[in-house]
Amino acid sequence: MPPNEPQWGKKNNEGPPDLDEILRKLQQKISGLLGFRPRPAGPPGGGGGGGNNVGNAVGGGMAFVIFLIVAVWLASGFYIVDEGRRGVVLRLGKYVETTQPGPRWHIPYPIETVEVVNVSQVRTVEVGYRGNPKNKQPQEALMLTDDENIVDIQFAVQYTLKSPEDYLFKNRNPDDNVLQAAETAIREVVGKSPMDFVLSKGRSEISARVKKLMQEILDKYETGINVTTVNLQSASAPEQVLPAFEDVVRAQQDRERFKNEGQAYANDVVPKAQGIRSRLIEEANGYKQSVVATAQGDAARFRSILAEYERAPQVTRERIYLDTLQQVLSATSKVIVDQKGGQNLLYLPLDRIMQMATQSQAGTVTIDTSRAAPETTQPVVPDNIPSRRDSLRSRERETGR
Repeated sequence: MPPNEPQWGKKNNEGPPDLDEILRKLQQKISGLLGFRPRPAGPPGGGGGGGNNVGNAVGGGMAFVIFLIVAVWLASGFYIVDEGRRGVVLRLGKYVETTQPGPRWHIPYPIETVEVVNVSQVRTVEVGYRGNPKNKQPQEALMLTDDENIVDIQFAVQYTLKSPEDYLFKNRNPDDNVLQAAETAIREVVGKSPMDFVLSKGRSEISARVKKLMQEILDKYETGINVTTVNLQSASAPEQVLPAFEDVVRAQQDRERFKNEGQAYANDVVPKAQGIRSRLIEEANGYKQSVVATAQGDAARFRSILAEYERAPQVTRERIYLDTLQQVLSATSKVIVDQKGGQNLLYLPLDRIMQMATQSQAGTVTIDTSRAAPETTQPVVPDNIPSRRDSLRSRERETGR
C-alpha cells in the first residue's frame, strides 16, 4: 500500500465514511434537542423517501441556526460593571435602573442598552485659563470687585458624579454647565468683596464660598454633579497696572513685618522691665525692713544704755567713749606715739609696723629705727591700749561737768 494512501476502513476493509450518513445523524440529534421527531425512512429506491429526508435535513438545519442566533443574542446581554462605575440601563430609550459594580445581564439590544458611567473619576474645569496659567482667557478672568476695581482671577474646579442618571439625561452639556456655574459663582463672590480682601487674605474664604454657591446652582439644575474642590490658582491686578499693585502689596507686607517685629520687641522688653520692677520693689521692701529693724534695734540699745547711764553715768560715758573710738579707729591704719619723752621721731615705717602688729601676739611692739635715725627710737603703743592723755581728758570733761 502506498504511504499516501488513506487508511479508511483498514480493520474491516471499509471505504471512506458516508457524509450523508453523518449529516443525517447530526440532523436527528438537533431535531431531538428541538423536540422534532424524525420521520421513518422510505423503502429503498423509492422517490418519496428521499424527498422526506431532504426536507427533514433542511428543517433541522434552520432550527439549529435559529437556536444558535438566539443563544448569541441572549449572551450579548451580559456585561460587567467595574469598581467605581455605574451601569445605566435603558429600555427602548427610557431609563430603567442603575446597576452596581459586578457581572450583570440585561435584555439585549435593541430592546435594552447600557451606558457605563465612571462616577469615581475626578473631572476638572478651568476658569480664566486653559491648560497653562499663561494661556489666559480674559473674558473669563477679568472681574469687578465691590470697590469698583478690576482683578484677574484664575481657578480650577474639580468635581465627581453623584447621580449618573441625572448627569446623562437631565442636562445636555453637563461639563459646560459646570463651567458656567463656576463663572457665575466666582463673579458673585468677587463682586461682593473688596479688592484687598480678594488679593491677600481672602483666598481661602473665597474658594469656600464659591464651592458652596456652585453646589447650590448645580443641585438646582439637577446635574448630578458633586463639587469636591475649588483651587484658586492666582488672583492679581490686570497686567497694565500690575507694578503699582505689587508696590502696594509689598508695602502691606512691610507693614505687617514691622508690626510683628515691634510686637516681638515688646514681648522681649516688657517681661524684662516687669522683672526689674519686681526686683526693685523686693529690694526696696528688704531695705525698708532692714532700716526699720536697725532703727528698732538702735532704739532698744539706746534704752538699755539709758538705763545703765542712770545707774552709773561716769562709767557709762567712758565706756561709750571707748566704744566709739574703737568703732571709728577699727577701719583705719593708725599708730599711737607717746611724745611726752621729748624725743623726735624722724622715720616711722608704718607698713612694717602694720605687718609686725598682725604677726605679733604680744601687747607692745618695739620698732628698730637704726637705719633712719640711730640716735632716736620711739616706743609705739598698740591700738587696744588707750593713751594716758585721752584718759586724763575724759576725766577733765567729767569733772568739768
